[in-house]
Amino acid sequence: MDSSTGVAGNRLKKPSWKDPRLLVGVLLMLVSVAGVISVVSTADRTTQVYAAREGIAVGQTVRPEDLTVVQVRLDDVESGYLTVEGGIAQGKVALQRIEKDQLVPRKSLGQADVLNRKPVAISMEESLPAQAVPGAKVDVWVAMPGSQNAFEEPQLLLPGAEIAEVTAGSGALGASKTTVVLVLVTDRQMPKLLGAKANAAKVSVVWNPAGISQ
Repeated sequence: MDSSTGVAGNRLKKPSWKDPRLLVGVLLMLVSVAGVISVVSTADRTTQVYAAREGIAVGQTVRPEDLTVVQVRLDDVESGYLTVEGGIAQGKVALQRIEKDQLVPRKSLGQADVLNRKPVAISMEESLPAQAVPGAKVDVWVAMPGSQNAFEEPQLLLPGAEIAEVTAGSGALGASKTTVVLVLVTDRQMPKLLGAKANAAKVSVVWNPAGISQ
């Protein structure tokens, strides 16, 4: 038999499972498959978190029926939001406004006694600008009663106050329509506003597009 034929036969010999090159190839393939599975698994990892079903005002007690469950991918910021797994503690109120469909930040909920702003109702007969909606900032001006049924010059009382809620009302015997605006007021500002209301001052709400408070 020709020696060259024997060499060719050795080269064409079927590889054995004990062949190191074959084992290395299989190992590399398995590592590659595992890597792809890991990447896909990570990309598909989502979390069930709570979102506001409707707008939630500051000071409002947050209940399960006020929320809806959404499936989102949060990755490293997951700890900052209210998850279904973590649950909802009873008696928590909104410390800041939560808009409709917004995910609920954990820091937006707390106990009522830590609120530094409280809603005060202001009844108005004049129309509000379209921008004066819950969450918007407004300036509250007051004009104290003067002589001869007149009012003194208006003074800026609350700059950049936040609207908590706006509701439609009606005047005495339904003769005139009024709008009730709930404005968030700090304890420091409270005496001035309540004093103005008690002295029958004329209170006006003006939209503050800059949202600047003092």
